[in-house]
Amino acid sequence: MALTATMRRFEIALADSDRELYETLELRVAQHPSESERYLVARVLARALEHAEGVDFTRGLAADDEPALWQRDLRGDLRAWIEVGLPAVERLHRAAKASPRVAVYGWRNLAALLVELRERNVHKVEQIELYALAPEFLDAVAATLDRTNRWDLAVTGGALYLGAGGQQLEGAVTRVS
Repeated sequence: MALTATMRRFEIALADSDRELYETLELRVAQHPSESERYLVARVLARALEHAEGVDFTRGLAADDEPALWQRDLRGDLRAWIEVGLPAVERLHRAAKASPRVAVYGWRNLAALLVELRERNVHKVEQIELYALAPEFLDAVAATLDRTNRWDLAVTGGALYLGAGGQQLEGAVTRVS
């Protein structure tokens, strides 16, 4: 018998002062059986940090040729390819050719990934955006997960303030360059 995805609901009160964006997001997220809670949290945070018209989850781990998130315009054209974790260099090379914008949200070895991207002459390497999230922060948020989650997420100056599960957690999203 195959394992099925776990459906999780997120209501996120997003206050992103860096982008002057204040909205409430209602998200239903399928957690693949092989997906860690840390990865799930990073994926949901990336979705909130990238919130804009046309940004959505893909089939993710269930589809090798899709990123964790993408942004499409009203015609359906790909505007952004957004990865979570530590994608392969070849994958980012293909993504940079397919999309005008590529971003990665990860928590380990992003500086080494950047070096490898440059050494292997990845397409438009200077335009690939790498963002680091602290693994301790992701794990603390993962400890609060339930089937239904209510988050109050404030973003200011790259600092993340998250109210979840009756706790106040602090982290940061840092651009790796």
